[in-house]
Amino acid sequence: MSDQSIRIKDLPAEERPRERLVKKGPESLSNSELLAIILRTGTAKENVVTLCNRIFTEYSIKQLSQASLTKLMEIHGVGTAKAAQISAIFELARRLEGFCDEPRRKITSSADVYSILYPQVRELKKERLTTLHLDTKNNVIREEVVSIGTLNSNIVHPREIFKSALLESAASVILTHNHPSGDPSPSREDIAVTRKLVDGGKLLGIDVLDHVIIGDGRYVSLKDEGYIS
Repeated sequence: MSDQSIRIKDLPAEERPRERLVKKGPESLSNSELLAIILRTGTAKENVVTLCNRIFTEYSIKQLSQASLTKLMEIHGVGTAKAAQISAIFELARRLEGFCDEPRRKITSSADVYSILYPQVRELKKERLTTLHLDTKNNVIREEVVSIGTLNSNIVHPREIFKSALLESAASVILTHNHPSGDPSPSREDIAVTRKLVDGGKLLGIDVLDHVIIGDGRYVSLKDEGYIS
């Protein structure tokens, strides 16, 4: 029997990932060993640790977190169940990064907006426009995805931005969207759409406080750049 096909339960206890985690803590395990604990089983020809070692020779942890369910299932030895387990664990990690246990999150700067939205959009392949609805003290009372796709004035209409803001009695809104290219520099269309929405908000009595464009580990605030007065 090859080392690859040796079952995990046949290994000495000190070499089994789960037992090592219990004894030494999760920080002592490699990425492959942590993934092995999640997947639990390998294939007829590979034990789970060998399978996970192979996965991490083909993918970095970032690439694995971004892979679609279909792409994961293309990995030899990874079927629907294992692909779903991998996808679920990375989604939990993303949600944890953006989690806040305060009753309401207060926005004091564009950096606060970035910290809330970046974990949600950093791996998206398409632009996503999200609005934050704020009360009079700049606490977030609602977060809403308005549109998915390239931002332009033909698909981003003021009524879509302000409809739920009016229902929530929001005092103001903050616009955010991501640039999948990683470069958060605003385009002419970004600036034009923002000005259009600022004007629309004034008519409705709802201030557009900022439009934060998120890139790869960085962002641009149109308020900070002087496009919103």
